[in-house]
Amino acid sequence: MPEILAAGVVATRRGREVLLVHRPKYDDWSFPKGKLDPGEHPVVAAVRETREETGLRVRLGVPLTTQRYPLADGRTKQVRYWTGRVRGDDDVAGYRAGDEIDEVRWVPTDAAASLLSYDRDRSTLTEALGVRRRTRAHVVLRHGHALDRAKWRGPDPERPLTAAGEQEAADLAGLLEAYGVRHLVSSPSRRCVQTVQPYAHAAGRDLDLRRELSEEHANARGVAKVVGEVVEGRASVLCSHRPVLGWVYDAFGIELAPEAPGLAPAEMLVLHLHRGDVVAVERHAPGRRT
Repeated sequence: MPEILAAGVVATRRGREVLLVHRPKYDDWSFPKGKLDPGEHPVVAAVRETREETGLRVRLGVPLTTQRYPLADGRTKQVRYWTGRVRGDDDVAGYRAGDEIDEVRWVPTDAAASLLSYDRDRSTLTEALGVRRRTRAHVVLRHGHALDRAKWRGPDPERPLTAAGEQEAADLAGLLEAYGVRHLVSSPSRRCVQTVQPYAHAAGRDLDLRRELSEEHANARGVAKVVGEVVEGRASVLCSHRPVLGWVYDAFGIELAPEAPGLAPAEMLVLHLHRGDVVAVERHAPGRRT
């Protein structure tokens, strides 16, 4: 039988407290989580479910070990978890009880283990507290599918996305929002601008166009300069081209495994940095349950 796919967040706040929810149907305490909608990416589902169950907006931090456990009907459930922080007001005093969740509570971490109903959640809590250091996400993104070079007669920097690439760009907006991306850095080439434009519009952010990230002008020194500036600032996305990505990886100090393929169009690496050091790496593509 098909596996049930779900996603959730272990959200913490200052004062060493963790966000828990109570489900009256099962009379249990757990983390905010829920099933993926058809075709929904788990990254997007984790943020959506947390907001629906608690009323809070969160940004994702480092990924945690996936839970897998059997259900009473013989199926298996898979739950992807991330650490998370609340964006904006984290007060849950005004939460209105519903049929699925009747109580939302910030619980001191030293008391949460005894309140949680399942051993698997206690293990996830222990893991989350072990990586509780605040991180900032920096996304390395390859532009979406573009019109084939052989079919384009204009200057290459003006080559646009295909219809499929435009859909990828629209889908990417939800993934970038989940990580709280606020600084949008891109090659000025049209296909890169089009890839990040839907998110820029939705988030009300301007694009920071850097010729150092374009195929025509990129070199190791220029890319390193851009990355160095970005790392010092807010959560970011850097959108560039396949031939440039190697220099971007070098500037961040990461190396893909030799057997790992390069980023596909619209695929991204999420680098979680703490004080300039990469402490976790994720790889995602829009529309894929990765």
